[in-house]
Amino acid sequence: MSVAASTVGYMNAMGVRRTADQVLALAPDEASRRAGSRLGTAGPWSGTGRGDGAVWGLCEGSGATPYRTVVDTTGPAYLCGCPSRKFPCKHALGLLLLQASDETAIGDSAAPDWAERWLAARRGRAAGAARAAEGDTGGGPADPEAARRRAERRAARITSGAEELERRLADLLRGGLAAAEQPGYGLWEETAARMVDAQAPGLAGRVRELGAIPGSGPGWPVRLLEECALTHLLDRAWLTADRLPAPFATTVRTRVGLPAPVTGLPVRDHWLVLAQYDAADTRLTTRRIWLHGTMSGRTALLLSFGAGGRAPRLALPVGAVLDGELTPHAGSGQLRAEPGEQFVPVTGPTAPPPGGPVGAALDAYGRALGEDPWLESWPVTLSRVVPARAEYGWQLADADGREALPLTPAAQSRPGLWRLVALSGGGPVTVFGECGHRGFSPLAAWSLESPEETVPLI
Repeated sequence: MSVAASTVGYMNAMGVRRTADQVLALAPDEASRRAGSRLGTAGPWSGTGRGDGAVWGLCEGSGATPYRTVVDTTGPAYLCGCPSRKFPCKHALGLLLLQASDETAIGDSAAPDWAERWLAARRGRAAGAARAAEGDTGGGPADPEAARRRAERRAARITSGAEELERRLADLLRGGLAAAEQPGYGLWEETAARMVDAQAPGLAGRVRELGAIPGSGPGWPVRLLEECALTHLLDRAWLTADRLPAPFATTVRTRVGLPAPVTGLPVRDHWLVLAQYDAADTRLTTRRIWLHGTMSGRTALLLSFGAGGRAPRLALPVGAVLDGELTPHAGSGQLRAEPGEQFVPVTGPTAPPPGGPVGAALDAYGRALGEDPWLESWPVTLSRVVPARAEYGWQLADADGREALPLTPAAQSRPGLWRLVALSGGGPVTVFGECGHRGFSPLAAWSLESPEETVPLI
């Protein structure tokens, strides 16, 4: 049986109903959305019921016996007897869509034994994890001296790797960038493997990016030089980290690949889910979820990961407003945060994040680069901008025509661009997205007529 649990929930124990769009936002991919939609009717289901923050049912499949499916909506977490490795699977999506489509489609009842056993075990584990987080582990304290020695050994390995990478960059520049195509990707992959051995995954990732640039299209030597400069800057920052301001030194450690500590007091707020999207490579799928605190005005980033082709387990519905706590990470910017145990949906109209013109967005990105030179982008909200096609492609221009910001090449090829154009209809809109050195990537938008309705663009 396939089982998955999220690190954060957005349904309370009373089983607040999602909309169909919010259910489909949980799907790991487009194929799962389509398959789940086909199962969102009463036809394939029997033995359905709900109660105590859960919903369950039996779904007809290709086997002789129906698949047992249960969703703990306080997680959310999913159990299904199907062989799928996707979380949630199409049967869990179909069950939630059935519930969302008609509040009378699934009635209140006592959970069957197979569902009750899983729910009890899962909630027992959650209670144990909560006690452990509060320090009630039942065991002895960790050895701080042993932890210090491990940290020192890892730092020494990273230093050795950074010094080796510096020699590799010096050899590259000494031989000339034009010769970078000749060795092929293998040499870069070998260097990246040594960075992994040095326990510096951040450096390994940058090396793999360097290896992919030669021969990647017109202008690749310029892009290679830029990335070499940023990698050299990160190397030198690590080697002199003891002389850096504490927040910037933490940023350097994070960029090298050390985990950022979760610091500070939790921030309790009503969080508007602005956007959610996945970025995948051959090793890992990373899900980015942007939130806006409607009372604090804080923007926060939640990251969730899926290895080996698995979808990340954390999923939140775009446009929902959730009551809960986030604890920020240390380091410059402090955008990334860790969620508390549970989010609870709240109702009521919610305005988009406060925004500004294009010039203000560029200023914010520039200030962020001063704190973290390795930033790819920075979250900004543009107010009263109009999508328009220019000679070089699509852009977002201030309604008064004063300044404009080009869209990234990736954004110009996504269907979300046409949703944005249709929403605008030639008039000004509010747009949230990521501003970077390649342009602006729109992630969500609001019309002036319906500012409480979040339109996802990715």
